Amino acid sequence: MPRPSDKPSRERPAHRKLRGYAFDPSLSVAIETADINEVLYKIRWEDDETQGGPFGPGPTGEYVEVIDFDPTVGKNGTFYARVDLNDPYILANDGLPPSESNPQFHQQFVYAVAMLTIQNFERALGRPILWAPRLLDDRKKYEEYVPRLRIYPHALREANAYYSPLKKAILCGYFTASPRTSALQMPGAQVFSCLSHDILAHEVTHAILDGLHPKYNRPTNPDVLAFHEAFADIVALFQHFTFPEVLKHQIARTRGDLDKQSLLGELAQQVGVAIGKYGSLREAIGTHSKEGVWVPAVPDPADYLATPEPHNRGSILVAAVFEAFLTMYKGRIKDLLRIASGGSGILNEGELHPDLVNRLADEAATTASHVLTMCVRALDYCPPVDVTFGDFLSALITADHDLVADDRHHYRLAFIDSFRRRGIYPQGIRTLSEESLRLRNEWRNLPAAEQNLLGIITEFLREYRGSVIYETDRQALFETSRRYIAGGQGIQGLHERLKTKFDGSFAFEKLTGLVYNRDWNDFGVPALHGTSGPTFQILNLRLASRVGPDGIQSNQIVFGLVQRMGVVFKDGKLKGCYAPGLVKKRPHNGFEVHGGCTLIFDLDTLTLKYAISKPLLDSESLDRDVHELNLERVERQYRYQTEELPLAMSEVGRYFGAGTGGAFDEPFALLHPN
Repeated sequence: MPRPSDKPSRERPAHRKLRGYAFDPSLSVAIETADINEVLYKIRWEDDETQGGPFGPGPTGEYVEVIDFDPTVGKNGTFYARVDLNDPYILANDGLPPSESNPQFHQQFVYAVAMLTIQNFERALGRPILWAPRLLDDRKKYEEYVPRLRIYPHALREANAYYSPLKKAILCGYFTASPRTSALQMPGAQVFSCLSHDILAHEVTHAILDGLHPKYNRPTNPDVLAFHEAFADIVALFQHFTFPEVLKHQIARTRGDLDKQSLLGELAQQVGVAIGKYGSLREAIGTHSKEGVWVPAVPDPADYLATPEPHNRGSILVAAVFEAFLTMYKGRIKDLLRIASGGSGILNEGELHPDLVNRLADEAATTASHVLTMCVRALDYCPPVDVTFGDFLSALITADHDLVADDRHHYRLAFIDSFRRRGIYPQGIRTLSEESLRLRNEWRNLPAAEQNLLGIITEFLREYRGSVIYETDRQALFETSRRYIAGGQGIQGLHERLKTKFDGSFAFEKLTGLVYNRDWNDFGVPALHGTSGPTFQILNLRLASRVGPDGIQSNQIVFGLVQRMGVVFKDGKLKGCYAPGLVKKRPHNGFEVHGGCTLIFDLDTLTLKYAISKPLLDSESLDRDVHELNLERVERQYRYQTEELPLAMSEVGRYFGAGTGGAFDEPFALLHPN
């Protein structure tokens, strides 16, 4: 017999369970959805301070800090008491019960949704999430680590919620409802944006995307801000499929036909109705008419060309991704429908058998997980600046092919077809096939000298991989990456290595589309501080180690190169260049243009696998050993930011300082008013 012990064995929990809304409070007061709207969020357990962890009241954890200050209450505002999720009674009850009137539940809920969103990204990317660093005036330090995203549940008294890149925070508002009719919602009711799963997931995604691609805040073409909005909606939508009871309920209600209107394809129902809509704030596959009748959307390629406003344009991308999901889901359930219908594929009238509902729900959840993972993984294959929807399609197809060569369920074809139906194509392709859409392997196109130099760089990156592969501390991961970029502690950094090895290399300039020759000033590229060379920035050196379904592991290093140049326009035509930051006063009609390139190195074959470029230089001129600007891109950026953006969004364009080339510090504050 085992010997009795004075101390019971204690095992660290895997998850913390927290009660919350699947959607928002409005569904808890509707008969049809009251039983499914309260769900348990399973959040990765974080140890409290007594166990050596960072978790404490607020909640405050490793990734997120909730600060509940309401500036509109009292003379000087007020701090609401912080919830302690380690309180024994709260732990025993799986958190506080859902409540619209309890600020402590609001704090619990924003933490739960934020952590669920973070977990989904980390699962797809295969690495910890890092928030965008805070930029510093000190040239030697340049930027500092941001440990936590701050969330303010009651920061605004208005119908708004937004992510602030400047504050590294999410600011949520609350407001008085003004529904179109009192039959939809009680007029005058308080509506809290922090209690909407969809709004919180959307804003946290903005923050994560800012950490992955910080230059996507600059609207250089109509797709950039729309991509930010669309991707945030995509994450919020597909997280609906992680709630089993909700999924089963909607499968039963639609009889498995998710082409019909359902909660799974709608975003922010309560907020949408509260601001005067007939339905949710946004929908993936349909819309409500002026009479309040839901109408399925019909894809029209003309919409993509004629829709400049970011939310509306982003909805086209959301619809393309959701339609691809529906196609994949229908393919996976064909056999179940044949079995259930005796071979006809047409189900009998009446309620579906619970066993069939469970199986359909399993297939929907699995498909949704695949789609969300494919979309998140594609972010590593996108250019660092000036992204388009077509770029995202190429990235998605390439990233999935690299990990899953055998597309037996035709997932990639489903994406290609749904994007085609909306007129979304990458530039420069000749046929709409998977082979044409995949990014090209760039290693074979380089001269032997450049291949040898990149081989040396790859060896250096393998050394970096060895330093971070087992690192679990996020700050240590950030600081190690910065050291390998900038140098220090006996390491010659990646920045210096690229500058010295490829100085004046026509082949490397053609590969990246950026300026490395000694005449960089002629192109309006500033000189690198303290050295004789053109400036460029390395973004997000990161390790991507993933395992495919066949068990084969892919080991890659990814980073972005970004360069800016100053150009002067007159009468809509390029007239000259200047170096931003090196002139006391920006020239009249001066304008900053950004170019960049994402480089993906395969550490298994020691080769550069992909160079995903948004070039500043014209590649055909480099073939002639001369340097000429990519006039089409330069003029397009100028034309969009000075003409098209202000027309599409006069207030947002003015807030961004369109045409000034200035820094876009708070792109989402005026983009998000509801």
